[in-house]
Parts: sequence; C-alpha cells; structure tokens
Amino acid sequence: MADQNRFEADPARVAIVLPGGYYTPARPLLHFTGAILHARGWTVQEVWWEPPALSDRVAVAGWVCDQANAALDREKAERLLLVGKSLGTFAASVAVERNLPAIWLTPLCGEGHVTGALTAATAPTLLVGGTGDPTWNGDLARSTKAEVLEIPGADHGLETEADPVNSADILRQVVATTDGFVARL
Repeated sequence: MADQNRFEADPARVAIVLPGGYYTPARPLLHFTGAILHARGWTVQEVWWEPPALSDRVAVAGWVCDQANAALDREKAERLLLVGKSLGTFAASVAVERNLPAIWLTPLCGEGHVTGALTAATAPTLLVGGTGDPTWNGDLARSTKAEVLEIPGADHGLETEADPVNSADILRQVVATTDGFVARL
C-alpha cells in the first residue's frame, strides 16, 4: 500500500494527488498543484508510492487504478478530484468511471488505457503537456472535451533543457492555468 500525506481543509472537497513513476508529490508540478488546491479550500491527499517493476503496461495500469480507487474509497467527501502526473495518469479511467474532475500533467497519450479515458471524459478535465515530450499528443488532447495547456518545447518534466529560467516561467504558466481551472470547479 502507498504512503499518504494529508493536508486538511474543507472535508467536503478532497483532491487525490497521484505521482509519477519517479516524480513525487514534493516535486514542483505536484507541489504547487496541491498548494493551489489547499489555498482554494480543498483537502489534499497525496499518494506516495514505489511502483512495482512491471513490464506489462496492462498490469501497471491496473496497479495505478487500484491505488487511485483505494485512496478514493477512503474518502467520504461530497466532491472528489483526481490529479496525476505521468504514471498517475493511468488513473484517468478511474476518473471516467466515477465521473470525477481531473488534472492530468504530462498524460501518457501513447497508452491506450489513458487515451481511451481522456477521450471518454465528460467531467471537467485539465490536460497539460509539452511539445518536447514524446508521451504528449497535442492533437489528441485538443480532440477531447478537456481544457488543454500545451507548452512549446517543454519536456516530460515540463521543463526546457539547459534553461532553468524558462523552466521556471513554464512552471508559473502551469500554476496559473491550474489555479484558474480549480477556481472554476
């Protein structure tokens, strides 16, 4: 079972934050997304995990969905939100099954489990990716009902190589877009 960090606010609104494979909730994109949610009154439940070494993508997707469902099942809130980065976006199918709003940072657009869920989602959804990320598909993202932020040249960490100032500017853009999205929920 994954470890949990919880930041209490409104018990009726809980956001579950799912990390990437190597991208913890303490890293900037997830840290600031959690900070935005908390500042806007959401209780934030961070999931910290060490994914199993599974070479079968179907098994990995199932494991991520199990983690997301377990975190959601522990909540009694009236409103739930899923946030995921990279590997965590395998839980997009959980968001669709439960009709939950979601924020997906660098979704794995090449994975059928993720792609199918992104195109099926009807609840408010924010997709954020960069054109320098081989896992991002801007055309797919724009074909969904989701709000989309596409960052030119940004890689899978939503950064640009050898340009930390630009990477900080990208982070600010992601944070501002996420804040606007959360404000409209």
